[in-house]
Amino acid sequence: MSRVLLGVTGGIAAYKALEFTRLATKAGHSVRVIQTAASTRFVGTASFAAITGAPVLITEWERDPMRGAFPGDPAPAHEPLSHLQLVESADVFLIAPASANTVAKLAAGHADNLLTAAALACRRPLVVAPAMNDAMFEHPATRDNVARLRARGARVLEPGVGALGSPGEWGVGRLPEPADLLAAVEEALADRAAGGDLAGLAVLVTAGGTREPIDAVRYLGNRSSGRMGFALAEAAARRGAAVTVVAANVALARASGVDYVDVETAAELRVACLERFESCDVLLMAAAVADFRPVSARAGKIKKDAAGEALELELERTEDVLAALSERRRPGQTLVGFAAEHGPAAVDYGRGKLERKGLDAVVVNDVGAPGIGFDAPENEVTILTHGGEELVPRSSKAQVAGRILDIVLRIRSSTGMRVRT
Repeated sequence: MSRVLLGVTGGIAAYKALEFTRLATKAGHSVRVIQTAASTRFVGTASFAAITGAPVLITEWERDPMRGAFPGDPAPAHEPLSHLQLVESADVFLIAPASANTVAKLAAGHADNLLTAAALACRRPLVVAPAMNDAMFEHPATRDNVARLRARGARVLEPGVGALGSPGEWGVGRLPEPADLLAAVEEALADRAAGGDLAGLAVLVTAGGTREPIDAVRYLGNRSSGRMGFALAEAAARRGAAVTVVAANVALARASGVDYVDVETAAELRVACLERFESCDVLLMAAAVADFRPVSARAGKIKKDAAGEALELELERTEDVLAALSERRRPGQTLVGFAAEHGPAAVDYGRGKLERKGLDAVVVNDVGAPGIGFDAPENEVTILTHGGEELVPRSSKAQVAGRILDIVLRIRSSTGMRVRT
């Protein structure tokens, strides 16, 4: 799933932005919308909000109930500046229709409304779709503005030729059709992935928590939701990696462009990882894998009356999946483990795990802290490497994932492993 920020300016073609939004959400993209005040004279905010499932913003002075997050993502704990958080969270920013006035503002670097301020702060691909009268589009000032935007890296789409807004008028200036807008957005996303700093790398991620059967209906498990692993997978895919996720009992939305392998038990996770480990460049072992399992699972359901006053379970150790993979590592692979610990000794234990299992990094989080860790939208971690440690303060798991990947790239660069330059 990609996050598309849509900016809508004033013009009769604004109705096409509604159809684009419908097509984009149907294609699996998450969409947020910024409207200029003038655009609301053509299309109301309620229509976009109904399609996207998210509030529409018009000015930088209004509060965003989602705090800059996109549908399906957790909101930050703090109240960010909307024009900064929206473009930081987005994967691409499309302005459609872009009026002559807005094109001029973008070319000049103006930031006098929420839409133009967001565009000025945008470090993501910017796609601009002009729509206006042919006389306005063909004016030298507009042509110069378009050229300036393209020179700065914006993708400015050529408007279509045909009937215009005023009766009887014909010429260049029509907004491209919604399907063409979606194609342009997806092309920008593909180009960004192909040129990302993880392009050319194969990343294997484990996510979720394993379940070890006790009988036909019960199991030993843990509270891992898979949020951290899925955030890592999505972030790596957006940065150009080929990503495979071994998902242990994860009930979260799945991103397009990522391969998923579903497993249930620690043994199944081990097999799935061993089959795919040789071909990966980076392993991110975020799953919470059971340390113990019942020696034998009952074929049927254990009845309360038959069990008596107490039920004894004999447990045995599961195989250490990460240690087994580490023993099989080849040159050029980067291995990152995760340690969900409790209490002040968490970092010390993580350091021991780093050395004991021959890893490149260990991500330690104290699951005893309220509001972070298992099945929570936020996390606070300490990333341990052989060169030291780095605290990532409490933030969204998507932001934590980005920092982990930054450190993976730093490790690979410092050891002479292949990275994109």
